[in-house]
Amino acid sequence: MDFNFILLFIDVIHLQLPDFLGGEKQALGSDDPIIQGLVVSMFVVSGFGILLNLFNSAVRKKMVDQVKLKRIMKETKGWQKERMAAMRAKDQAKIAELGKKSSYMNKMSMEMMQMNMRPMMITFVPLILIFYLVLPALFTYTVAISPVSLNVIPGDMFQLTCTTEQALDAEHVCFGKENALYLWAWYFLSSIAFSGMIMRLTKTSMDLS
Repeated sequence: MDFNFILLFIDVIHLQLPDFLGGEKQALGSDDPIIQGLVVSMFVVSGFGILLNLFNSAVRKKMVDQVKLKRIMKETKGWQKERMAAMRAKDQAKIAELGKKSSYMNKMSMEMMQMNMRPMMITFVPLILIFYLVLPALFTYTVAISPVSLNVIPGDMFQLTCTTEQALDAEHVCFGKENALYLWAWYFLSSIAFSGMIMRLTKTSMDLS
């Protein structure tokens, strides 16, 4: 199982949470950004995504025993696969036998989670500082255009692109820019695109295949 996407999602989900002081979700960006132009903004934001991925991978490589992590992942995945097969076959003897290892496997899963979360305690603060102090001054609120809406999750908690209603609102940052990608959303998608490659190059990938 590849946890790269899950870890990246956790790493940026706070960017869509309500503002800690105002209580309302604030769009990241500037009315008068230092970097002008859609194409330039797209490439520079992608560059930030690559650099931050490299930083995250370097921290993971330093703080996490990759050999031990992959051993635990392989062991827990194998146990879960055997357990599911036994349950589908209704093999009660096998289920009981595997059940005896459940406490041990839960302990291993908890250790794996702790190993994965530990680097985020280091990378979280720099990411927050970059996103709230650096990027908003450099870029406008939207930095790319999508041919279709990417808001596949119901509600407005995790919107990647501007909606039709927002594009019609003269006071909204999306005015006249339906399906434009928010600054944080383009960073998120760019990071996904390069994270797997970077983690493989730095040998910090959680993909067992």
